Amino acid sequence: MRHNAPGTPSVADRVLDVLDAFSAERPELTLSELSRRTGLPLSTTHRIVGGLVRRGALERADSGRYRVGLWLWEVASLAPHGLGLRDTAMPFLEDLHEATRQNVQLAVLDAPDVVYLERLSGHTPVPSRAGGRLPAHATGVGLALLAHAPANVAERVLARPMKRFTDKTIASPERLRRVLADVRREGIAISDGQIELVGLSVAAPVFGAEDTAVAAISVAVPATGTDPRTLVPAVRAAARGISRTLGAPRAKRMGLAVGGRG
Repeated sequence: MRHNAPGTPSVADRVLDVLDAFSAERPELTLSELSRRTGLPLSTTHRIVGGLVRRGALERADSGRYRVGLWLWEVASLAPHGLGLRDTAMPFLEDLHEATRQNVQLAVLDAPDVVYLERLSGHTPVPSRAGGRLPAHATGVGLALLAHAPANVAERVLARPMKRFTDKTIASPERLRRVLADVRREGIAISDGQIELVGLSVAAPVFGAEDTAVAAISVAVPATGTDPRTLVPAVRAAARGISRTLGAPRAKRMGLAVGGRG
């Protein structure tokens, strides 16, 4: 459960707890499983689930289990970092995917995590998915975003325990500070073996009209036999193109400097 309010959970808290019980690993749940995962009485769970089904937020499968309904997708598309950003980025993501034939991802920061808005799949499986989230400190897109996040946001992440997935996962504030400084200086983030030892990603931030980082893109590839530096120019160019389309002043200045196009 994600609510942090003291005292008795509100009706809204309980509804959100029911929705939060679903995950990529558990996309369908029975009423008893929902009751158990939320800690709510079965009668309360039944009442909440019935209301969510009537509104289309949940669907009842033929098996009798419940799953997230399409109405939630419609609501989610209204988020500021939702389909508008994705639609702007898609031509550049598709070009990057065509050029690399690897997994291409678009994500936004929801500290301490990143949320993936889009993923174009390559031949190698990766742990991310559209609509999924992973810890920012352990991903290329997360490092690119944290490096350009407001200081208070980055400090909150630095102050939290950092989950370790592999021996290569950044798990200390000191190391994360050094890595973020490198990312700010180089404009690119390379996350090697942090979530899975077999994979790495090369990421770059995307800037909006106010010159703040609004998203990040990455290419995720197998760690073996890949020189991540070969991917840097393509990732950097795609991120710059999206930033320019979004009206980022820094992207426009850079475009003029390298070739005369704003």
